[in-house]
Amino acid sequence: MTPRTRRAIFSLTIFFAVCAVAGLVLQGKVGAQSSEDESQLRDSIKSFADVYSIVEQNYAEPIKGDKVDDAIYDGAIPGMLRVLDPHSNFYDPKAYARMREDQRGHYYGVGMVIQQQGNKVYVITPYEGTPSYRAGIKPGDVIASIDGKATTGWTSDQVAKALKGPRGTHVQVSMIRDGHTSPLVFDLVRDDISHPSVDLAFEIRPGIGYIHLTQFQETTGKEVVDAINSFPNLKGLLLDLRGNPGGLLSQAVDVCDHLLAKGQTIVSQRGRAYPDQNYVATHGNGGKTFPIVVLVNRGTASAAEIVSGALQDHDRALIVGETTFGKGLVQTVYNLSDNTGLALTTYHYYTPSGRLIQRNYTGVSLYDYYYNHAGALPSNSTNREVKFTDSGRTVYGGGGITPDEKIESPKSNNFQDQLIYKQVFFHFAANYLANRTIDRDFKVDDAVLKAFKDFLTSQNIAYTDQDINGVMDWLKASIRDKMVTYEFGQQQGLRVLADWDPMIQKALTYMPEAQALEEHAHEVLAQKAQARNEGAPTHQ
Repeated sequence: MTPRTRRAIFSLTIFFAVCAVAGLVLQGKVGAQSSEDESQLRDSIKSFADVYSIVEQNYAEPIKGDKVDDAIYDGAIPGMLRVLDPHSNFYDPKAYARMREDQRGHYYGVGMVIQQQGNKVYVITPYEGTPSYRAGIKPGDVIASIDGKATTGWTSDQVAKALKGPRGTHVQVSMIRDGHTSPLVFDLVRDDISHPSVDLAFEIRPGIGYIHLTQFQETTGKEVVDAINSFPNLKGLLLDLRGNPGGLLSQAVDVCDHLLAKGQTIVSQRGRAYPDQNYVATHGNGGKTFPIVVLVNRGTASAAEIVSGALQDHDRALIVGETTFGKGLVQTVYNLSDNTGLALTTYHYYTPSGRLIQRNYTGVSLYDYYYNHAGALPSNSTNREVKFTDSGRTVYGGGGITPDEKIESPKSNNFQDQLIYKQVFFHFAANYLANRTIDRDFKVDDAVLKAFKDFLTSQNIAYTDQDINGVMDWLKASIRDKMVTYEFGQQQGLRVLADWDPMIQKALTYMPEAQALEEHAHEVLAQKAQARNEGAPTHQ
């Protein structure tokens, strides 16, 4: 058997394995399949095999190497799954390994975020406390070689793979840095690199804690609890879930378990192939309560919406910002052969009030589904299901979580978009600090602004004084963010942006409303407890 034939057979085996798993789940396990359904599935698989055989034998060019995998991994399987829903997905070995790494929240490597820009791979930022950070690697460094091998033409994936390896092993990296005539060489010892989902937690106002949560991974519940416990005298919490795409449902449940009262419903999920499940707070907050404001936007999805919906339905938090993405589908990940995986929708999830917040995807292209939210129904639409929170406030199903108070995301203009697209602030910081140092109280003064304008000119970026003055606050915050990140690390840079961010500043003004909501929620819980006690039987 030739290698090409073996590769084709293996790819077909993966395809049939996906078909088998999807077929079993969609038909509600084997026992629910009719003979007609089974016959139709067999005929469909045979038809696919016949088509593949004809293509493989007669296509104008030989189908070999990566084309075999592409036909299955990027063609047949995604095509089949997209007919079902936008979130069922297949992971080839590389994507599956990346997904598992994201879920675990750690890996073995040197600890830096990298990005390919043109034909170069840049260090975006080294994680604080990691081998790369301790060695003195800086944002803006260009990775020139790894273990003596030039990285010219490498992708960021190729560079990342070369930098990762067993804990305790060495890797030599040479960097090109602004202000240095020759490459800087670093001998790094790989270590266990944590990638926390809470990337920023600090006291943003006296007694008010701020937590930014990027995703839900295996460590998220503990991270959130640790962050809350780190605030010495917590009088209010701003939980920032903007751009959080979700992740592990179990961790969304864990976060809610520490914020709700014991016994309160967090989320329920209903499917066809598996028993329905209802998650409740088993530990509870132990009576430790404080007002909570949750900040969301259109990028808040899935597990992040589970948290938002549970806290909103129980009147435990005031939800502010924009209507969320609207993903009410739960995927089960099946591990297939050769380290591939299938994420198949097996449940719909419902918030405590009974809301299914999934957006419509029937007849909608993938692009429009993910990037065009114009189809989301307004909160006053008569077509949306109406539900009620514990205290009787109206909430709506379908089209995401509607915030209690709207805060619009700032709109950027063409000048801002150009600076962001060209990574101007990132490159300016590396250029400016090549022969300077700054302190933690660094401010963007007239001299820094002049240097920035000179840098724009050197990069052939046209601007007017009106362009600069029209976005001055944003401009200064963006410059300061990259400068502080370069000199003092990512955490300090994120704090700079949080202290400036207009959505965060507006969200903080709703803390009194969150306090009133939390107090009212206490009264409702007390009334329900009293009603239960009065209705309990007595024993003579």
